[in-house]
Amino acid sequence: MPQFRPLLTAATLIVLGASPLLAQAPAPDTPPAPPMGHHVMKHHGPVAKLTVTGQGQAWAQPDMATITLGVSTRAATAAEAMTQNAEQQAKVIETLKAEGIEARDIQTSGLNLSPVMDYQDGQPPKLTGYGAQNSVTVRVRDIAGLGAVLDKLVASGANEISGIAFSREDMAEAEDKARSEAVADARRRAEVTAEAAGMRLGRLISLSEEQSGGGPRPMMAMRAEAAGAADTPIEAGELAVNASVTAVFAMRPVDGPEGGAATAPEDAGEAGEAPAN
Repeated sequence: MPQFRPLLTAATLIVLGASPLLAQAPAPDTPPAPPMGHHVMKHHGPVAKLTVTGQGQAWAQPDMATITLGVSTRAATAAEAMTQNAEQQAKVIETLKAEGIEARDIQTSGLNLSPVMDYQDGQPPKLTGYGAQNSVTVRVRDIAGLGAVLDKLVASGANEISGIAFSREDMAEAEDKARSEAVADARRRAEVTAEAAGMRLGRLISLSEEQSGGGPRPMMAMRAEAAGAADTPIEAGELAVNASVTAVFAMRPVDGPEGGAATAPEDAGEAGEAPAN
């Protein structure tokens, strides 16, 4: 049948022409090649971590004392009690200023007026008068002369002294030293623990300072004793500043990479991300 030969010839040419295109198509299961300049990171499992707490302490000489003193009076009427108290407290404040205490270092910390009652067995309470109390908090920057100042304040009318606290105006140097000792103590503890566990201390992962009341807290040591006619002796002692830190270290086997180098995604900080060359 001669009429079908042209059709067969045309179909044969179409099949033969499509063969190069079919040969160039990639196999569907072939994985893509990795990008240039990157290498695949080997996963060695999770990194052992060690958490330790370090303590540090430093000492400093105080250069300032804070005292709370006051005047307490009693009278038959409330007005009389307040008047007597005001006059007596004014003398105390004048004495403070005469001793070189600046106005910014004198602050009223308490003012109280209350009835004075007489309680007897089997009898109803009886009003016997009124008591007034006025107290001030004073910062004394000359610790060496504090004893003499206290004696003059008592002589001028102060009949209440509730306490003395020593401090230092600038504690930055002592605080920094305490922090440094705390970090060194944390590393020492970590090294001892890692060695006891048959491991080697790796890199520092995190470090935080434990705050207590806004920072290192001074531990005040003081001694105040009363004496007769002599100046009241005052021993300021020293101020202790404490610091505490929490450190987290990586731990490696003894035969592991030097220095606890990061080889796993967990230790590198970015899981699954390979570093660039």
